[in-house]
Amino acid sequence: MTPRRSSCLPILTIFGLITITLGVIVLAAVVFSLPERAAKTFGPASPRLNSIQVIYLSAMLLWHEQDLSEPANPFGEPQSFNIELGETLPSIAARLQDQGLIRNAEAFRAYLQYVGLDTTLQAGNYTISPTLSPLAIAHFLQDATPKEVTFTILAGWRMEEIAAALPTSGLEITPQEFLAACRSIPSGYPFLEDLPPGASLEGFLFPGEYRLRRDATAEQLLTLALDRFANTLNPEIMEGITRQGLSVYQAVILASIIEREAVLDEEMPIIASVFLNRLAIGMKLDADSTVQYALGYNESQQTWWTNPLSTSDLLVQSAYNTYQQTGLPPGPIANPGLNALRAVAFPAQTPYYYFRAACDGSGRHVFATTFEEHQNNACP
Repeated sequence: MTPRRSSCLPILTIFGLITITLGVIVLAAVVFSLPERAAKTFGPASPRLNSIQVIYLSAMLLWHEQDLSEPANPFGEPQSFNIELGETLPSIAARLQDQGLIRNAEAFRAYLQYVGLDTTLQAGNYTISPTLSPLAIAHFLQDATPKEVTFTILAGWRMEEIAAALPTSGLEITPQEFLAACRSIPSGYPFLEDLPPGASLEGFLFPGEYRLRRDATAEQLLTLALDRFANTLNPEIMEGITRQGLSVYQAVILASIIEREAVLDEEMPIIASVFLNRLAIGMKLDADSTVQYALGYNESQQTWWTNPLSTSDLLVQSAYNTYQQTGLPPGPIANPGLNALRAVAFPAQTPYYYFRAACDGSGRHVFATTFEEHQNNACP
């Protein structure tokens, strides 16, 4: 019996070795197939990785495939997410998980390392939706450039000043495209229906901030500004304009002058009263701002608003020179804001026909009823 047992040992040993060898071969086959399987699902691995790293990260990705391919919250709201300059990948991934934007920070880090995006995350402010998959978020964080920009139109800017702000705004609209669009009057806006031939949208580009896609057109920007003007021109303001005996276009012209003449909003209704008093008796407006508009761009001062005006400037031949022409100029000289429009609709009731800048540098004006008083208000 003893010899029979000893004869079985070599057979069992050989069988065990074969089983282990086959197991190792199968395991090796599985392990070495991981990169190929991961590449089919997640794309090629970064060439910066060595073989061991590729295998390890491939296994991680395949194990956490669901965590990476499905959104953390299909019904969630977009959230603000800021990446600080120099912030580490573990910190970024952990905060994304804490905010509910991804499910698994470790799997997210593994994916970034696998595809080589771990060193190219861009610092900046992002708006991230949890409805995006972590894979999409990983690529989204490579570009901190927002898809939308905020473009600001300042009260008192003329069309050319708005156009000049476009090249540095982030919008793709050129100044030439914008100015050309401003000279085409769109339909659908009742306040534009009575514009005289050759008029532009000057005066109706309502000041404020506008949020637009970077690839927005000039027409889309103008639509936003005109819509804002339409919403501002409420029945109360319309009633006030009518009470002054003005059309909307005339009111905008006068408001544009007030916008350029006033430094302090609180003085706008008083300045409006001066100009309305002058118009009522057929007196010239004598507004410096209209002469500045007529002069156009001042190369030496690098501005559209020449200041101070010289005696020769006041002699410029133009329908906009209210030192020479009676009544309102033929069109607005700038784009007025709400306060200037309200000043026209609801002017102060004063006996004033004159005003000039105060001598204290405060931006205030001193007002007078007679020319003699006006002269006495001159600075020493």
